[in-house]
Amino acid sequence: MIIMLKCYECAENGTDEEAVAVCIMCGMGLCMEHAHRIDLPIWEGGYPAPVRILKKGLPRFVCHECGNILLPGSCE
Repeated sequence: MIIMLKCYECAENGTDEEAVAVCIMCGMGLCMEHAHRIDLPIWEGGYPAPVRILKKGLPRFVCHECGNILLPGSCE
């Protein structure tokens, strides 16, 4: 028997949607509607201070709440 991860936010709203992603911060299962893709900045350079931010970020999936904690305003 295969058990699929469900979207936590949909379950709270009384619907049943399969998760397509997991939030990297809180671990919440997320459906297509509730998953937010953000590009985390990548810093290049040595210790003690980074020299520059690379043009291309690191793609990650987050929930709405965690996305706005990581990058304020990114999940409006």
